[in-house]
Amino acid sequence: MQALWRTSLLALALAAPTARATDLLQAWQAAQQNDRELAVAREAQATAQPLRDQARALWRPGVALTASAGVATGESDMRGAQFSAPGMGTSNGVNFSTSVTGGTATRWALQARQPLLNAERRAQQQQLGLQADSTELQWQAAQQALMLRTAQRYFELAVAQESLQVLQRQYEAVQQAAAEAQDRFVLGAAPITATHEARARQGALRAQVLAAQVALDLRRRELADSTGLPMDGLQAHLPAALVPEPARTQAALAHWQAQAQDGNPQIRLQQLAADIAQAEADKHRRSAAPTVDLVAQAGDERLRGSGDHGSARNRSVNAMVGVQLSVPLYTGGWRGAKEAESLRRWDQARAQVEATRSQVDRDVHAAWLGLQVGAERVQALGQALQASEARLDATRTGLEVGHRTVLDLLNAENDTAATRLSLAQARSSLVLERLRLAALAGQLDEATLRSVQPPTPGVVQ
Repeated sequence: MQALWRTSLLALALAAPTARATDLLQAWQAAQQNDRELAVAREAQATAQPLRDQARALWRPGVALTASAGVATGESDMRGAQFSAPGMGTSNGVNFSTSVTGGTATRWALQARQPLLNAERRAQQQQLGLQADSTELQWQAAQQALMLRTAQRYFELAVAQESLQVLQRQYEAVQQAAAEAQDRFVLGAAPITATHEARARQGALRAQVLAAQVALDLRRRELADSTGLPMDGLQAHLPAALVPEPARTQAALAHWQAQAQDGNPQIRLQQLAADIAQAEADKHRRSAAPTVDLVAQAGDERLRGSGDHGSARNRSVNAMVGVQLSVPLYTGGWRGAKEAESLRRWDQARAQVEATRSQVDRDVHAAWLGLQVGAERVQALGQALQASEARLDATRTGLEVGHRTVLDLLNAENDTAATRLSLAQARSSLVLERLRLAALAGQLDEATLRSVQPPTPGVVQ
């Protein structure tokens, strides 16, 4: 059983080096092409230009043609008319009658309309432009969110790899300690409890190694799904010990908060939503009701057939160019109710802007503090790791000369491994806090990502 387990551990240890190393920028560039959430945002962003085209079209002239044909009946009866014609004098009390029953009717009309004054249409144009701006901003926010998400998945994979390697090394060290404890017991130089303690720790580490392998596979699968890179070829690097960090003064914090108030995508989106709500309220104001249009129209209407007075044909031709004023006088209370609703929604949108501003302000403060504390934590854990490794070496020496027990060695091994993992997690968290701060200010881009790019092993930076 022990031989089988050693074989399994050897296979796990050999599997990692065969994976192809992937740097953070490569992962981001692959995610741009393969991430499903970004693909949805990309399709949504494509609607921005059609929205702008709609806004421009609102003030262009519209031309409409209508035509109809069918069977119709028409009667015209006029009595008491006055009739006059050259050479025939004037006649009073003249009657005119026409009648067509089941005749052929044709009608066509051509109308052109150019809006001149239309407050509702102007508000609608503003809304369409704001919606296009919002769509573009959502696309930018989606890109920054994916960049941050990719970095988080990348470093989670790097920490998972480090965790498995540390546990494997710890398992091998404990396995060696167990063998030495058994040899000492056989020679009568150590009690049997030392062997039992080593074997108990060995079993616990075996379970941890298996759990770490499962966690590593899950992290690798998560990054592979987002980037489209081969799962078996993904190997991430831990971040460098140091990353660019902001100054630790209150003025620097205030600067970041001001940057976030101006550039944060969520604040800007909420402000656009408030502007759209304001334009909707403007559409339903009483002052927006009257409209003025330049109108040109021409039409022809014909009816021919036979009726009470024999064959008949009626024709009406009209043409007009002029200005048309439309003023709705009564809408049953609909316009007033719609205006009241729109004003309340505008108030709601403005309140949401202020709530988002407050939340972003707190998030920036938290990220800024995370950077300050994180840098000190990385430094402290680095010193702790040096001390733990020195303690481990001393404990090994002490065990050889009989001044330390196997349990002391096992505890030193465990503390060193835990400190090494904590340092890896702290370095990753520090980088992510730097990226979060940039994202909150709307400044997360490839240049920022490159500034925290982990060094590739064997490559001089």
